[in-house]
Amino acid sequence: MTIYILKSDNPTPLPYIIDDNHTTLLNALTHIKATDDASLTFGGGCRASVCGSCAVRVNDKEVLSCGYRPKDGDIITPLNYHPILRDLKIDKTKAKMTLTQSSAWQHSTKDMILSHKDEKTTQIQTDCILCNSCYSSCPVYAINPKFIGPFALTRSYRYAIDPRETDSKSIIDNIQADGVWDCTLCGECTTVCPKGIDPKMDITNLRGLSIQAGYDDPSFSQMSFGTPNFGFDPNAGF
Repeated sequence: MTIYILKSDNPTPLPYIIDDNHTTLLNALTHIKATDDASLTFGGGCRASVCGSCAVRVNDKEVLSCGYRPKDGDIITPLNYHPILRDLKIDKTKAKMTLTQSSAWQHSTKDMILSHKDEKTTQIQTDCILCNSCYSSCPVYAINPKFIGPFALTRSYRYAIDPRETDSKSIIDNIQADGVWDCTLCGECTTVCPKGIDPKMDITNLRGLSIQAGYDDPSFSQMSFGTPNFGFDPNAGF
């Protein structure tokens, strides 16, 4: 079969012929580098969908190359919105700074014994491997590069609802600007997450927590609900 790989020194994806028996895309990339193109550069690590370092885009959809089985005609490109170091290898430094921007960690905690139910509450969010697939799939970055983004907001939610956290409002305060209200709730992040995390729902829940903390959707006041304009402010009194 033939797969096509976008290299940093060529404007169009280049064809590479591989055997049909390559079990994963990562194995195929390793074979190409060993036998065909020694300059091909890509990320890889655990080979077990745990480290998140091998994420790429295949046919414009984010996947972990260690878990994806290649098909004839596949087009492999690097993740979106990241500086490209070379070929499929990207620099995740800027993306991971969103964790600092959102202060997605425990702020002030109390000692307590977590029940099994407590552990289950944040278990799925804790499974995030920072593969950046959700970051790459998010259309908001095309118009707002400062957006905090899906994986940072998921981690913010994880700590905001942690029963040990006594200062969850600090977390909520730090996700208002370029954060929880900027998401379009398109669900692309949820679709591509290899760990089954639902950032869209986490962000929706964070909006609820934000309202409880006294915040409002900043675009709400600009929305039109089809009511006529009578030329006076209905909230101004008479």
